[in-house]
Amino acid sequence: MTNSFREFENNKLIFCIGTNMTEAHPVASYYVKRAVNKGATLIVADPRKHALADKASIFAQIKVGSDVAFLNGIMNVLITEDLYDKKFVEANCEDFEALKAKVLEYPPERASKIARVPADQIREIARTLAVNRPGALCYTLGITEHTCGKNNVMSTANLQMLLGNLGMEGGGVNPLRGQNNVQGACDMGALPNVFHGYQAVTDPAAREKFAKAWNVPSLPDKPGLMIPDMMAKLPSKEVRAFYIFGENLANTDPNIANVEHELSSAEFLVCNDIFMTETTRFAHVIFPSAAWCEDDGTFASSERRVNRVRKIKEPPGQAKPNWWIFKEIAKRMGHEWRSSSSREIWDKEVSPLAAPYTGIKYARIENDGLQWPCPSEEHPGTTFLHKDGKFTRGKGLFQAIEWTPPAEVEDEEYPFVLSTGRRLFHYHSRTQTGRAGMDQKLSEETADICPKDAARLGIANGEYIQVSSRRGSVRVKARVTDQIPLGMVWMAFHFREANANWLTNNVYDPQTKTAEYKACSCKIEKIA
Repeated sequence: MTNSFREFENNKLIFCIGTNMTEAHPVASYYVKRAVNKGATLIVADPRKHALADKASIFAQIKVGSDVAFLNGIMNVLITEDLYDKKFVEANCEDFEALKAKVLEYPPERASKIARVPADQIREIARTLAVNRPGALCYTLGITEHTCGKNNVMSTANLQMLLGNLGMEGGGVNPLRGQNNVQGACDMGALPNVFHGYQAVTDPAAREKFAKAWNVPSLPDKPGLMIPDMMAKLPSKEVRAFYIFGENLANTDPNIANVEHELSSAEFLVCNDIFMTETTRFAHVIFPSAAWCEDDGTFASSERRVNRVRKIKEPPGQAKPNWWIFKEIAKRMGHEWRSSSSREIWDKEVSPLAAPYTGIKYARIENDGLQWPCPSEEHPGTTFLHKDGKFTRGKGLFQAIEWTPPAEVEDEEYPFVLSTGRRLFHYHSRTQTGRAGMDQKLSEETADICPKDAARLGIANGEYIQVSSRRGSVRVKARVTDQIPLGMVWMAFHFREANANWLTNNVYDPQTKTAEYKACSCKIEKIA
């Protein structure tokens, strides 16, 4: 996030697109709802009319996969009606003319046909954004989990730069992270192209610095593989050993049948987890690890806030802290790592080697943590980024982006679009919530469909139906609800049975390798 959660409640306007915040990010939604209660304008754009939409001043029920066209349509109005922030754009941005030329190809009438919202509503949203500045934009996986996910994200940045909504309190582009500590994992270099602190592996100076700190002669100068690429190379043995750290891929990755084939092909598979999962069935070695409350450490939230996590109990059985497991593996490989606690790892290895964390020390995050960048021990942390329009690269770069449809769209054989997400009472693959009594609140998956589709197919609320895609079929209970638009089926992947990922399409954004969980074609059938 460029900005902070606590800013939300004092905002003039909040634009939420592709985010079921009340269920997937209830803490963030608390601040949004407080803002609405104080009189803020809330705009929600989403394929589903979920609970947050009930709080909205404007709700646009856009078609799945239409985000770029929809946002281009809004920017078309801002430019043609001279509503954008010319001063900010001229002083702080580049390639405006390229953006302008592209969005002029998306008048509201064309965007309306793609997004399936009225052209006048697109105009209303653009005008509302223009007169309520600064305004914050929030998105979640409804933006990123597409084959055009990167383009969707860039479109949100285009819009906020065009409005001059960056570099100030109450504005920003604010992605709400999909899982606990995703932000922290990325910050710590759990990406194949960067060291921690987002220092590129292709940068010779960064490689030299880390090689010296880690006492190795050299480090690879090319980015590694993303998860889908690693897994695709398991059957051919191009990747022979596979270490899975805290992920239940056999439940959470698209096209489960294909995932299981890839996992079963691994020559040597290691799982590092707190529980046995569907994925550990494929492991040759399982390292039992301590859970979050069984060791000291840090987490980083979506707003870049590094917080302390404190040990409250001993890990059971043979379970050990993750850092200890990694250290012992390194020892067996002949390398002695000096740090022997979470505090030492942070203060001796993390903080000194990355500028954003130089001022963040264990002793300074005893209370409410600190937000990076924090360049010195006197610095209070940074609540919002790009102050006064000063971007990391210098000027903000507009991107001229063309809309592209999902990889798989509805047709005669599979006339529905399947989209997936999360429900309030469970977390991800239920590895934790399924053991914590939450099944009492939600005990099985449902396929959510609209009343008109249910009536046409003779399907009653609560009866079991079959949902099928080109990859498989599941038997699942129907949930008939007005939240869902015509022609759409919505499911989650919290349960093994009726898991949406038996059906989802294993296609990915070409740059980010994020799977297109949000759109594939399917059919639904009444079970005789």
